[in-house]
Amino acid sequence: MSDRKNIYFASDFHLGSPDYQLSRQRENQIVAWLDQIEGNASEIYLMGDLFDFWFEYKTVVPKGYIRLLGKLARLSDAGIRLTIFKGNHDLWMKDYFVRELNAEVVSQPIVKTFENKTFYLAHGDGLGPGDYGYKFINRIFKAKVNQFLFSWLHPDIGSKIARYFSDSSRIYQQKTPLIFNGDKERLVIHARNILKERHIDYFIFGHRHIPVDYLLNDHSRLINLGDMFNHFSYAFFDGDDVKLLNIS
Repeated sequence: MSDRKNIYFASDFHLGSPDYQLSRQRENQIVAWLDQIEGNASEIYLMGDLFDFWFEYKTVVPKGYIRLLGKLARLSDAGIRLTIFKGNHDLWMKDYFVRELNAEVVSQPIVKTFENKTFYLAHGDGLGPGDYGYKFINRIFKAKVNQFLFSWLHPDIGSKIARYFSDSSRIYQQKTPLIFNGDKERLVIHARNILKERHIDYFIFGHRHIPVDYLLNDHSRLINLGDMFNHFSYAFFDGDDVKLLNIS
């Protein structure tokens, strides 16, 4: 990191949900946060589900989100490196953000080293044991033939279908209290299995919408970023340690 600037991590904006007005308010808060951190950021990792739905046709992208996209473009032009993870709600990203934002778009967990600290980074969906129903559906959505067939739908029709599945998923999740289950968490089990093979200082995930800083052992921590939907939480690495905070 040049001049010991911070590296920031945030996830689960779910822009577009639950309606236009509330999404716009949330977008404004996120852009204001990006304004605040711009001066001392070297990299920003957006760890998935930026949008409640995203699909890139050859010549069309979803309508809206101009304030966020414009801000990200300015950050990139200022030399701040952007890495965007595909989440389970916006897994159909292709090359739009690569071309327009010069961002790296990531679909799998990655390992990075900053200031001699090792980071394991992922959105978090589908990792760990169990959840076979979701993993099966996820494979269907990721299949290239299914993406090709979906691309032949008119965007208005495709968006309505996607909104239906997104809303159904949200209603199902709202019936289950968001509780971090400690050692029983799938992501904790996944992280501990990784630690059997190699050392990782920090595991950073999104997806679960619960801000958590969890000690895995004396030298490794799991950070769940929470979201920018209910908690407005994020994390940053200052060269020495990772801190989990809320937008003030």
